[in-house]
Amino acid sequence: METVEVLHMNGGAGDFSYANNSLLQSKVISMSRPITDEAINNVYCSTFPTTFTIADLGCSSGPNTLMAVSQLIKALENVRQKLKKKPIEYQVFLNDLPGNDFNTIFKSLPNFVGNLKKEIGGDVGPCLFTGVPASFYGRLFPTKSVHFIHSSYSLHWLSKVPEGLEENKRNIYMVNTSPKSVVKAYYKQFQKDFGLFLKCRGEELVKGGGMVLTLLGRRSQDPTSKECCYIWELLAMALNDIVSEVLFQKPYS
Repeated sequence: METVEVLHMNGGAGDFSYANNSLLQSKVISMSRPITDEAINNVYCSTFPTTFTIADLGCSSGPNTLMAVSQLIKALENVRQKLKKKPIEYQVFLNDLPGNDFNTIFKSLPNFVGNLKKEIGGDVGPCLFTGVPASFYGRLFPTKSVHFIHSSYSLHWLSKVPEGLEENKRNIYMVNTSPKSVVKAYYKQFQKDFGLFLKCRGEELVKGGGMVLTLLGRRSQDPTSKECCYIWELLAMALNDIVSEVLFQKPYS
């Protein structure tokens, strides 16, 4: 089965849902706000379109999804009202893999739009939302149709498990004992995926459009450093322990 068919964050609003376990991602969106505000305002002020299209790629579900969109629209509206331009129609595309909990997002939209307009004040144009269930490692939108693309904490996820990991036994990611061929396989897959992503987005953005992409990185040149890989090493250890317990468990009499 393809990765795109099964991979997604936990939906709903339970204790183990992404919505209730994404505080770090929320902080990243807040930290990058000055950058996104400046970028989206530059796009708007270059042409002053009356319909403005925003795409959030890897939106997941929960408060972070609409938090990012809210910040973008508020930043643009602040500039528009200061310049006394006519109200804008907003088209917002929310993209994630098909298994994403889009239903939870859609149920929250009426309250979100109502509260957003109250917070902004003044004459705010229509805010139209569309869900786009597909991998962003491929085309998502018509040619030259999107003004601004935003993606936070999503692009470090690859489109597939790299080929050539057979020697990376008992591990689920790169570790300091992984052969060089494994590190090279991950690097090669990221190059392929990111190149395809940029190519597709380049075709979809309008002339003068913009993007802000935030993804997990590291300060160290070591691709297996603990600052980015340690959590996966711990998870692999836990999975190995579970397998060992199952293999050596005595059968019921």
